[in-house]
Amino acid sequence: MERPAVAFITLGCPKNEVDSDRMTAAVVSSDYRVVDEIDDADIVVLNTCGFITDAVEESVSVALELAEWRDARAGRRLVLAGCMVSRYGDDLASAMPEADALVPVAGEAGLLTVLEGLTGFAANPVAGSGRTVTGPSAYLQISDGCHRSCAYCTIPSIRGPYRSRPIAGIAEEAALLVASGARELVLIGQDTSAWGRDLPGDEDVADVLRAVAATPGLAWLRLMYVQPDGVTDRLLATMAELPQVVPYLDMPLQHAAADVLRAMRRGGSADDFLALIARIRSALPEVCLRSTFIAGFPGEAEEDLDVLLDFIVEAGLDYVGVFPYSPEDGTAAAALPGQLPFEERALRANRVREAADSVAFARAEARTGTQLEVLVEGVDAEDGTAVGRWKGQAPEIDGLVILDTTPEPGTLVCAEIIETYGYDLSGKVRT
Repeated sequence: MERPAVAFITLGCPKNEVDSDRMTAAVVSSDYRVVDEIDDADIVVLNTCGFITDAVEESVSVALELAEWRDARAGRRLVLAGCMVSRYGDDLASAMPEADALVPVAGEAGLLTVLEGLTGFAANPVAGSGRTVTGPSAYLQISDGCHRSCAYCTIPSIRGPYRSRPIAGIAEEAALLVASGARELVLIGQDTSAWGRDLPGDEDVADVLRAVAATPGLAWLRLMYVQPDGVTDRLLATMAELPQVVPYLDMPLQHAAADVLRAMRRGGSADDFLALIARIRSALPEVCLRSTFIAGFPGEAEEDLDVLLDFIVEAGLDYVGVFPYSPEDGTAAAALPGQLPFEERALRANRVREAADSVAFARAEARTGTQLEVLVEGVDAEDGTAVGRWKGQAPEIDGLVILDTTPEPGTLVCAEIIETYGYDLSGKVRT
């Protein structure tokens, strides 16, 4: 029997991308093959997202399309993995008979056993690196799960309680990724700022930054998913001290009105957050700030929305993700009074989006004429131009720097910003 070929499709967030890469590494270390195109595959593993209803609907839609792929040739198999499987559990087996196997997040390490059961082909795994990603930038997961109980969120039920990865394992994986070509490492987790809370001793995420920053060959180190109550003076001082750590913080605030935040089971207020942002900018004068907000939460009054809009203008954030509230089964918020119609939630989200874009586009335009260090990522397939990112842009979400020459991917170049297009910048490479 020819070695079965496996293709992976990943939906959702960077945590899912890391999970898929680990599953891919397991297949690479076995007698199975990994292929890029599903038409070359015998098995497709769809790593689903289940965070909100829209993500579940996308996962189901892609799964149904892949069911047609499977039925087009005898012997093909479809495996659903990831967050949607974890969220819906056994109910998904009857709801999605198109899937040949279901693998929850907690069971992804056993994917090869699942594949053996589907194909009858022995995997014969050997010890591997655990990661396969190569390229200028790579995600490095430092924790999983969540200890919080935000009223709107399904993550704790999907990924379980908070679990910090031991710092030695994080440092070892960092060295592996940099040796494979990564110039930038992006630290991720449901709440990176809570790292260490479940481990003995008093180490925290600042110690993780120190350990990873010591990786030979690492140029940039970026910290994502930092909760506002985790932004300590020690963390800010460490970020300012280490040259590898880029002046960038992704800090989900979710709202600015104190009453809405309390209903969300979160803390803070507009004044609290403005004071926090001032403290961050005092410690990191060149910092770029990203945040996310939910509009149309149950009970959100017009005055609450006005507080959020005023806050966004005053805070001067560089990047903002905006989502209309999504009532999710099993969450406390879904049972709250004051649920708003979808049309109203979407309208409010659009108002917040427009306010955030107006501020952020102006901040991006103000970089015209400045010179920025840019990490070259590759060449755009459509027009042949090189693209990269400067320190104030996280991968995939914050826009790009479009360059006038085509330096080698993975190199760092100095570019003078000559024009902006929303969040994207256009730069002239200086030699």
